[in-house]
Amino acid sequence: MGWLTKILKGSSHKFSDGQCNGRYREDRNLEGPRYSAEGSDFDKEEIECAIALSLSEQEHVIPQDDKGKKVIEYKSETEEDDDDEDEDEEYMRAQLEAAEEEERRVAQAQIEEEEKRRAEAQLEEIEKQLAKARLEEEEMRRSKAQLEEDEQLAKAIQESMNVGSPPRYDLGNILQPYPFLIPSSHRICAGCQAEIGHGRFLSCMGGVWHPECFCCHACDKPIIDYEFSMSGNRPYHKLCYKEQHHPKCDVCHNFIPTNPAGLIEYRAHPFWMQKYCPSHERDGTPRCCSCERMEPKDTKYLILDDGRKLCLECLDSAIMDTHECQPLYLEIREFYEGLHMKVEQQIPMLLVERSALNEAMEGEKHGHHHLPETRGLCLSEEQTVTTVLRRPRIGAGYKLIDMITEPCRLIRRCEVTAILILYGLPRLLTGSILAHEMMHAWLRLNGYPNLRPEVEEGICQVLAHMWLESETYAGSTLVDIASSSSSSSSAVVSASSKKGERSDFEKKLGEFFKHQIESDSSSAYGDGFRQGNQAVLKHGLRRTLDHIRLTGTFP
Repeated sequence: MGWLTKILKGSSHKFSDGQCNGRYREDRNLEGPRYSAEGSDFDKEEIECAIALSLSEQEHVIPQDDKGKKVIEYKSETEEDDDDEDEDEEYMRAQLEAAEEEERRVAQAQIEEEEKRRAEAQLEEIEKQLAKARLEEEEMRRSKAQLEEDEQLAKAIQESMNVGSPPRYDLGNILQPYPFLIPSSHRICAGCQAEIGHGRFLSCMGGVWHPECFCCHACDKPIIDYEFSMSGNRPYHKLCYKEQHHPKCDVCHNFIPTNPAGLIEYRAHPFWMQKYCPSHERDGTPRCCSCERMEPKDTKYLILDDGRKLCLECLDSAIMDTHECQPLYLEIREFYEGLHMKVEQQIPMLLVERSALNEAMEGEKHGHHHLPETRGLCLSEEQTVTTVLRRPRIGAGYKLIDMITEPCRLIRRCEVTAILILYGLPRLLTGSILAHEMMHAWLRLNGYPNLRPEVEEGICQVLAHMWLESETYAGSTLVDIASSSSSSSSAVVSASSKKGERSDFEKKLGEFFKHQIESDSSSAYGDGFRQGNQAVLKHGLRRTLDHIRLTGTFP
């Protein structure tokens, strides 16, 4: 501790600024005078600084001379100042380098952050491009699928142009549309009148449609089938069209099938317009013996004992026995009397079965019968005929039972022996047959010579037709006809007015019986009636009968 002793002996050496080897530089700026150890104001801090300096010097290796003696080197204040400046520069350089390093580190971090942000932005852009590419691919796939579907639709429509001729009976056609091109900017829906654009559309009926606007006229639902039907310029589903326009059989209630050519073919009654399958004409389906309508499958007709079928509407006014027919017979006689054609003789009138009528017809020398079934006969020969005495009852299975018949011997007292009428027919049909046969009797009783069939049967049909008109129109038409030959038409009107109110069906039935007479295709009954009716309408009944008496022909 020699240096400490030296200091304590009153060395006048003072610490220069920076003497502490630069390690305590913060003390260099201390102000105030420095004092030696001998002074009473010796600074305690300087002692501590000296101790620190001593410790610092001990850290250095003490050089030795050649003899092994330690050599203590002392630097001058100038050298120590230079060392302190070097250390300050080195320290400042280190601080500068550290600051630069920190700046480089911060700059590098910013660069890395910027590169990371750019990478994320680039990745996001790539994902957007990929999503856009997927949307374009999906749109292209849908467009391709739509194109294929449109091509198939066009092909199907083109094939539908090869469909055969339209159905008969004005039942509508299968549409034969054809595709045509319209610029997309001018595609206006024929249904909603809105622009279609580039979406799906249908080309038919001379226009373009949204698929949801092209609807069935029956069910109002879109038509998505390749084939559809038309009626009155309105589209229908094929099934809807069939339900509304395809005719159903009135007999079996099924849709009438098409023939091998694909056309709907059916039969229809010319008056009742009853539609039925052609097969029912061959399968034994029964017809009413009065109105000629076929028996529907859900309706049972009455079976007469001779096998004839009678519908329930005709049964309602049917005359079943001779006694029941007598009032009608008297009405027919009054009808003739009103025309100044009174039959003086009392001619028997009998209702008979079909077998009895056929037997009586075989025994007759006169008469003209062209019908498949004889329903009336004016006898001129003596015969024994079986008549229906009492009305039969309806039993199980709609069959007549308990029919009572009686043989009747007919004796010839004049040119006419009797008038026979088939039983079981409606009142209007029975009356028209009676009027026809009564005219045969009148001609024979009034000395008319043997006439040709078309003249005799024709004028008899004219009288039957006149009676039906008097029943249907309360004598209005008959008044005009009778007034041409007689002033006693009031008798005819009064005879007609005795009838009570008739049902709508009975009125329709009277029209049908007139239609039968008017549309008869035979030469005797049909052509004869038309010639005789024209003569009566032109010349009147009396003048026509006089001309027949003289010439045997119609005027």
